[in-house]
Order: sequence, then structure tokens, then C-alpha cells
Amino acid sequence: MCKAFIFLPSMTTDQLKQHFATAFDQQALEVYFCPGRVNLIGEHIDYNGGLVMPCAINFGTWMLLAPNEDNVFRFRSVNFEDTYDIGVQDAYEKTGREWYNYPLGVLHHFVADGKNVKGLDVLYYGNVPIGSGLSSSASIEIATAFAFNKYFNTGYSKLELVKMAKSVENNFIGLSSGIMDQFAVAFGEDSKALMLNCGTLDYQAVDAHLGDNVLAIINSNKPRKLAESKYNERVEECQQALAALKQELNIEHLCDIDTATFEQYQHLITDPVVLKRARHVVSENDRVKLAAKALADHDLTEFGRLMYASHHSLQHDYEVSGAELDAVVEYSLTNANVTGARMTGAGFGGCAIAIVKADAFEDYRKELIAYYTDKIGYAPDVYATNISDGVHELTGE
Repeated sequence: MCKAFIFLPSMTTDQLKQHFATAFDQQALEVYFCPGRVNLIGEHIDYNGGLVMPCAINFGTWMLLAPNEDNVFRFRSVNFEDTYDIGVQDAYEKTGREWYNYPLGVLHHFVADGKNVKGLDVLYYGNVPIGSGLSSSASIEIATAFAFNKYFNTGYSKLELVKMAKSVENNFIGLSSGIMDQFAVAFGEDSKALMLNCGTLDYQAVDAHLGDNVLAIINSNKPRKLAESKYNERVEECQQALAALKQELNIEHLCDIDTATFEQYQHLITDPVVLKRARHVVSENDRVKLAAKALADHDLTEFGRLMYASHHSLQHDYEVSGAELDAVVEYSLTNANVTGARMTGAGFGGCAIAIVKADAFEDYRKELIAYYTDKIGYAPDVYATNISDGVHELTGE
């Protein structure tokens, strides 16, 4: 997705249907929505065999479709000027780095599996900023897979669609990533967080009622140019820590042990930097378990404390936050209307989240923007969102 993303105000389904009619000279037959996601807690855990706690949000991707008589897939987006038309064929290949490679990768999987597909006119619209760390790509992939599965009656389970979308990301697009993003936007539930074991894909939906609070998303607007190289560096450091601990422990992942066990055997890790990385991973995995209990007990104060602790660990032990995300948390700590805040996603830019009193959100937004701009030199974007359902068809709209 390297061409400029046009961020547009929220559009109604009727407005999107009008866009569809203008683009294709016919009416949309079906409309789908797939959310983006945030990870409430459990960062840099997925590749260490541990627990994460994502939730779906009410920002995401809308997808409209209708059949055409030309047996051609026509991909259009309200957010991008690029268009792409391609006939039905036996296989597809990635072309450039454009946005339409995500639905094209899904289509490739359907035909590679021998599914009978026919030409469609397809329109996308999204209000998840590209590169913000809110899983815009997973949102497009799952929206497309879910819609194609229903329209072509191909019989995939939702979990099979999740695995397909991950394969698109890894093998068609060529980006190394875990399965959390696709899982969260597919299986998300209103007012619930998903405590997901990234190794087994077992999960538990945990009540996450925010009461009189909203979930604030703060986009740092910092380009994440170094994210991939630093991400790979952290993966390697975790592998080094695991190898050192395996000298005396029979474990497969860092998250197979808790903090107490780690403290007992941490002397095996002789590199001080690698030791810090491992300490974050093990303690963060423990925090996810504590966070699930706090949510189940409706104890947002404890949940907020764990959010702040998570950010501190990511800042000092894992070193993936940066001045921009730290500034968000620094300000949030001074605001009595904020229960908790932390960076979310891989870091090195991207987004932070905060739990904020709903009736104080607008003041929080204005004051945070002023604080951040003064400290960083440019403004963040601050949104209020809610925890919402995963991918679904929009009917009667």
C-alpha cells in the first residue's frame, strides 16, 4: 500500500452504495464490514508462544460487491486512485506494492484451492489509517475472504479463513507476521477482548465493558521506517534468550515459564540486552493473565495499572516505544480522567491506546494534542472508539 491513502470522514452505507453505482453502473448486491483491531495488552508475545489480548474496534473496512457478466474481477477503492481489473484465471501473482494485492492474494487462494469463482465488481472503503498499526491489511484480507466465502458458497470455516488471510500476508504479500491480527478482526465480539494463545489458537472471550469510558486511539503519525529491521532484531534476541534458558529448562517458548521461574534461571542469559528482552516477554505474558482477571472482576483500575506497566516494560526492557509513544503515556499519566495507557502494536511509531472517561474525552484529545505537538513538533490524531464485533455482513442497510 505505497500510494497515498486518502483518509475520508466516516461514510454511510447509502453513500458507499452511491459510490459503487457510479464506479460500476450497477447496484451493489451485498455489503460487508470487517473491523481493525488494537491489542489491549500482550505485546511482542505472539512469536514467543504466549498470550495476547486483542479486540476488534469500530473502525475498519467496508466491502461492497455485485456480479458482472464479463467474468472479470474489478477492484476499486474510495481511498485509493489505483484500480485493478483482472479476469478469472488459475493463479495470480502480486503486482507492485499496491493496495489491491490484498484482495488479489485472497482470490489467488480461492482459485488455488480449486474453488469455482466468477467475476465480481468490488468496492472498498476504509477509515483505518494505513501504517498506524491497527491492522488495515488484515481488515481487507478478512473482509474479502469472508465475503467471497459467503457469495461463492465455498464452505470455509472462519478459522480456515483466518489461516488463509495469514498465508496471504506471509506468502503472497511477503510480510512475516503472526496470526493475531486476522484472528482478532474475524472473531472479535462486542465489548469483549480475546485472550488468545498464539501457539495453539485457543482463546477465551473476556468481558471488557468500559462502563462510562471510551477506548482512545492515538496515532503518533510517526513513519515506521525502521520497524521491520528492529522487529527482526528483537525476534533474534528472544531466540538467543530461549537457547540460553534451554541449557537447564525443557521449554519450547519463552512464555512457557513465569516470572518466578525466569528470575531463578535468568543467570543463564549472560548478555544484558538479551536479558532485558526476555524479562519483558515473560513479565508481559504474566500481565495478560492478570489483565484477564482484572477485566473479569470489572476492575478497570487494575487493568489500567497493568497497561502502564506494560508500556514501561516495552519502553525500558524491550526498547520499542520511542519519544512519540512515550509522550502520549507521559501526558496520560497526568490526567485524572485516564485509567491507563500504553503503546500498542510493534512500536517504533504507530499507535497508543488509553482508557478515558467518555465525558472528558474531548478535553483529553485537545490537551494531549497540545502537549504532544509542543514536545514532538507535530500533532497526533486522536480518536474515540469502542470494542466491537468481528467481520459480518451488513443487512438491511
